[in-house]
Amino acid sequence: MASNGRPQNIAQLRESGYQVLSVKQEVRKNLIARIRNNEVLFPGIVGFDESVIPQLENAILAGQDIILLGERGQAKSRLIRNMVDLLDEAIPAIDGCELNCDPFVPICAQCKNVVAENGDDTPIRWVLREERYAEKLATPDITVADLIGEIDPIKIAEGRYLSDELAIHYGLIPRTNRGIFCINELPDLSERIQVSLFNLMQERDVQIKGYRIMLPLDVMLVSSANPEDYTNRGRIITPLKDRYGAQIRTHYPRELGQEIQIMEQEHTTFDDSAQLVNVPQYMKEVIAEITSLARRSPEINQRSGVSLRVSIANYETVIGSAFKRSLRLGESASPRISDLPAIVASTNGKVEMESVEEGREFKVVDGLVKKAVQNTFGRYFSPREFSAVLTRFEEGLAIETGTHVSSGNYAEKLPQMANMREMVNRIEESDDPAAIASAVEFVLEGLYLNRRLNRDQTGGHIIYSG
Repeated sequence: MASNGRPQNIAQLRESGYQVLSVKQEVRKNLIARIRNNEVLFPGIVGFDESVIPQLENAILAGQDIILLGERGQAKSRLIRNMVDLLDEAIPAIDGCELNCDPFVPICAQCKNVVAENGDDTPIRWVLREERYAEKLATPDITVADLIGEIDPIKIAEGRYLSDELAIHYGLIPRTNRGIFCINELPDLSERIQVSLFNLMQERDVQIKGYRIMLPLDVMLVSSANPEDYTNRGRIITPLKDRYGAQIRTHYPRELGQEIQIMEQEHTTFDDSAQLVNVPQYMKEVIAEITSLARRSPEINQRSGVSLRVSIANYETVIGSAFKRSLRLGESASPRISDLPAIVASTNGKVEMESVEEGREFKVVDGLVKKAVQNTFGRYFSPREFSAVLTRFEEGLAIETGTHVSSGNYAEKLPQMANMREMVNRIEESDDPAAIASAVEFVLEGLYLNRRLNRDQTGGHIIYSG
């Protein structure tokens, strides 16, 4: 035995009583253990607990190949990669084998020869779970050689015969033997390549270049696809669809809180901005609401979807805008309503507009922002509650706001706005001027969108008046 306590040859492995399981049996065994121990099965996956994950559990327990259908940005790839954690930490394979051959039942000619020559003294190595996962993004230029294998001309030049199995250069799938292989965007594979997967999924073997070389591979195949491509356009051949045991539909977050949780979990963080910028809850809701509205907007192409990356990128953008203000003004900062125009740049590249009219993108995003602010304001306030504040504006009060305005200016104007401090406390109890500034802008914009205030905007200057 080696110092790590693991067997190092076939004899030691047999003496240890180790039982080799198929990859689906192995994943199933570890899933059962996690369920019994009430462990979190797929860490970092939000919003699928009552929908996608139960179906995925059923498919794994049934030993099925799986395809996840969903629009872009629905965590399909992350979900598949999390399945790697259901593999054993390490499994034994014949040392030097590129197919991870089972030491007791090798499948390739090279390993059969090695075992025949060395018997129980054949050395083994331990393959970590991370080495047993591979994925390929389907593109039209993928060949059978890429996925399955090809005769290696160099080996032929070295004197091997075409019919010799040792003359083969194996593709990605054989090299993932005893592991999980993922094909992303499956319908983008040409029909010829899709046909090459038939044997793998049904008979569990592959044939290479028409030669009588058949490898009984042990591979769990998990794929992803956009439902528009998979179900409507006919880009996936029916026999291949029939071979997937489970077809599971993913979805976008169904609750605003889930979208916010994903934003907070996934956005890029920097220590310097994290110390200076605090994002209030209502601003998180506004950003998540923008994406939610975009997913229902008739002006945005819904077939391609509105990715979670829209929310994440917009969240990062408003934090960046607030951080820039903190640097210029030398103060802490909270994202404000006046920071929201910056998200046009982080939104446009991630959504497809139905209209190609020049400049239409800005109008659509601006409309989504206004509606999101109005909806969020309505969850906290009723315009009727601001009669005292509105009276002050009718008497001539005007408040200037904008990304360039110091937070202290907002705090100084609070006494002039009647009971505005009391209303602000409902959403922001902090005495931090940056937090107060953000809350005041949110309230003023909410009153404007509910047609209780006037607003004049010139460049970066915004003035609210009665």
